[in-house]
Amino acid sequence: MTSSSALPSFERRSAMPSPIRIARIALLSLGIAASLAACAKRDDLSTGAIPDDYRTRHPIVVGESERSIDIPIASGDRRLPVGTRQVIKGFAQTYRGSANGVVQIMLPSGSRNGAAVEAVRRDIRALLVQMGVPANRLLETRYDAAASGDAAPVRLSFTAITASTEPCGAWPEDLVKNTTQNRNWSNFGCASQANLAAQLANPMDLLGPQAQSPIDAARRGQVISDYRGLSATPNTTISITTN
Repeated sequence: MTSSSALPSFERRSAMPSPIRIARIALLSLGIAASLAACAKRDDLSTGAIPDDYRTRHPIVVGESERSIDIPIASGDRRLPVGTRQVIKGFAQTYRGSANGVVQIMLPSGSRNGAAVEAVRRDIRALLVQMGVPANRLLETRYDAAASGDAAPVRLSFTAITASTEPCGAWPEDLVKNTTQNRNWSNFGCASQANLAAQLANPMDLLGPQAQSPIDAARRGQVISDYRGLSATPNTTISITTN
């Protein structure tokens, strides 16, 4: 005699969860989790967008700065040596290419070489004028050099627009601790930026291009003839038409 609580075999099989039903429940759970994740707050950190350009970290700045050189004068000098004259000529060429303001000639006062400075002072002025510096742009001043007790130099200076960068050599962090970020160090690229700024003949080129010269029509015709394989002779007439 069978117990009344026993279920038929087909009912026991239907009460057990089927693999299809388990898969549906799993997919439904994943869908609910995905929808809840979409509503969650996102992290704003994006490591791929961190700026790591040395040109941004060490920019080249165009601004006003002073250019100067010190001319050593020995106590026994009565005229400028040949090497000193070449240095002054180079200074004058730099002035003509980058400025048109006042050239300041700073003479030492109270130094041991005071007599020699007075002897070569006119040579310095004459050489600057010879190199193209207007005489009315030369300004002589004095500075106190008695405290040094030694032969003081003559300083030549002028103000010009130059390109420069910030001083290099900053190491704000330890390189050993920066390996996990896969970023270059803070001082990286500073030297190359400084060298590029020093090599610029005209700092204004960083702000905009210079004016172009007119096109040489004869040269353009020669180039077009060479490109087409024609031999241009003095008697050859080349006509150039534009649409």
